[in-house]
Amino acid sequence: MNLQFYKPKNNFLEKYIDGYYFIDDDKSSLPISYYTFPNNFCIVSVNKNADIKIMDGSIRINPSSTNNIVSHMVHRYKYPICVEYINPINEITIYFKPLGLNHFIDDLQSYFLNDFTVNFNPFEDFQLAMSAVFETKNRENQIELLENYWLSKLKSKDLNKIENIIIDIENEINVNNISKKNKISRQYVNKLFLKHIGKTPSEFSKIYRFRKVIGEYQDTQSLTDLAYQKLFYDQSHFIRAFKTVTNNTPSSFFKRVDNKEKNIWLFI
Repeated sequence: MNLQFYKPKNNFLEKYIDGYYFIDDDKSSLPISYYTFPNNFCIVSVNKNADIKIMDGSIRINPSSTNNIVSHMVHRYKYPICVEYINPINEITIYFKPLGLNHFIDDLQSYFLNDFTVNFNPFEDFQLAMSAVFETKNRENQIELLENYWLSKLKSKDLNKIENIIIDIENEINVNNISKKNKISRQYVNKLFLKHIGKTPSEFSKIYRFRKVIGEYQDTQSLTDLAYQKLFYDQSHFIRAFKTVTNNTPSSFFKRVDNKEKNIWLFI
């Protein structure tokens, strides 16, 4: 499945949305299955005329004879997810940056109560707006409609405290030191993460490090060097940590995926 990943054209949206892609209905295609791996985005997928089955560790998307719009959000997963299509069907998938959806939705915390994924229908006009995007055939016009819709929902919010804490987490500063720096308790740091991001600081940090590793890996690079550069104790620690996120050793993983692609998927 070759997909074009679009970056937001609007300067305001690019602060909150990393990008999005479209899939078009193709009944002549063979079934497609792939693994997708943990990241710190909130991923919103919208399908037209679809039957979605969500189970522990897998999402199965089947064509449906029912004329419908189905949408869900994946926000917290620690292990690979298997995504299966009987054949590609109309889909829009949007990658919101870690705090991105907070600037569009007031009661985002209610969506985070589910550990893995949740049905997503945040506005009264959401399904109607997404249906209009699907009905528009020209890709540039689809993009304009999609971005204009999210711009209409954008709200200005002051999230400086949690933004600065995220920067510290990404710079490998531990929660104890973050608590002291901000004069707040560890429990309050956890509460902020669960409220605004839907995962704990330790989960966020682990996934951030994993994504940094796969983003910076070079074919000529020794995995031992990579382990030490990313502050793992030794290579065995690196391999164990990597396997918990991918179910693969680093050497096997990098042989089977193209880490230069925007979407790091392992097709099966």
